[in-house]
Amino acid sequence: MLDHTDMSILDELSKNSRITMKELGEKVHLTGQAVSDRIAKLEDNGVIEGYTIKVNQVKLGYFIHALITIFTQSTYHHPYLSFIKKREQYVLRNYKISGDGCYLLECKFPSNEVLDEFLEDLNEHANYKLSIVINK
Repeated sequence: MLDHTDMSILDELSKNSRITMKELGEKVHLTGQAVSDRIAKLEDNGVIEGYTIKVNQVKLGYFIHALITIFTQSTYHHPYLSFIKKREQYVLRNYKISGDGCYLLECKFPSNEVLDEFLEDLNEHANYKLSIVINK
């Protein structure tokens, strides 16, 4: 069971996972060592699974952010999953979902032409519904 301090630590780490233990301790009213011990316990218990960075896709040349709802023709999804694995440079996330569709793809593309080519190839394995992110 997580207490208020653990939740505060998680909140601060989600804002800035590079914060020093001393700075984090000051924010949650503990010593740096006490915070470090709590973080180690959160990691050991699987609450913290890892640390990551946020990448600006536009600065990397990916100007189109697309959400694609996937509708497979059968319950055998291997051809679709193989296709996605081969195109992983464009795929940010591939969620298996319930409800409307079988998967939700979050993708990045450098141009409409590359997006169109991706969709044409995708259509050999599944039907889809495309949504373009306008603003975050």
